[in-house]
Amino acid sequence: MFSFKDLKKSVGWYCNLLGIPHNSDSVESPVYNIPITYETELTLDDHTLDPDFRFEPSNNVLFNFYVKDIDEAYKFIKGNNIRIVKEIERIGDFAYFNFQDPDGNVLMICNS
Repeated sequence: MFSFKDLKKSVGWYCNLLGIPHNSDSVESPVYNIPITYETELTLDDHTLDPDFRFEPSNNVLFNFYVKDIDEAYKFIKGNNIRIVKEIERIGDFAYFNFQDPDGNVLMICNS
């Protein structure tokens, strides 16, 4: 679980990124679980119930998304005007790049 300033906006952004339909009317503070496949979910938390919470985006990669085609994923991210903070790096058969969510948290996409 990681934090966001605007939960509805973040839920919409992540659902769009993952191609998961959602209804913004069902998003209620403080947390929203985005259903992913298998037993994993992505929990977004705006910490409205924690008055001492101070938001700071993560400059370190929070997690990876695995894709079959790194170049198609890169085009998708660029085509959606998402900020790329590290261009594609290729190490043998492995490749990855880093980008930011709307709150400045750094995420990674790498090939599987």
